[in-house]
Amino acid sequence: MADWKTRPASDADVEAVAELRAVVLREDLERLGRYDARRVRQRLRDGFDAAHTRVIEVGGAFAGCVALRPAEGVRRLEHFYLAPHVQGGGIGSAVLRELLERCDRDGVPVRLNVLRGSAARRLYERHGFLVETEGPVDVFMVRPPSPRPPSPCPPSP
Repeated sequence: MADWKTRPASDADVEAVAELRAVVLREDLERLGRYDARRVRQRLRDGFDAAHTRVIEVGGAFAGCVALRPAEGVRRLEHFYLAPHVQGGGIGSAVLRELLERCDRDGVPVRLNVLRGSAARRLYERHGFLVETEGPVDVFMVRPPSPRPPSPCPPSP
């Protein structure tokens, strides 16, 4: 796995994230007959919240992002995009695992939506997400918090 880290996003990251979104979603959106170059970027700009977003860097360079937004009793996993050249190397799984561990500690479920037919769905299913509903474009998924492992017993006297 490549050397990666996350950092807090800033408002200055919005255009890089909007461009990455357009690249990453293009194939799936075209397959679904929904690709619009301007709209795919604008939807990101309209929903971008730096306070809940982390930028993913690989070798010190921008390579992706992920947002985990609090909502009523859940966390919403949003804007999880990795540049094509770093996909498939385990970074997405590692980032997702860290986020889910935090949600498990907090005892909250995680919800997301993924485009119908997207390869990303397999990643989410491997990490315990279950389909709640499916529409013609989106698949809505949820992952309940994993129970905490029991505390180890103290040693016998």
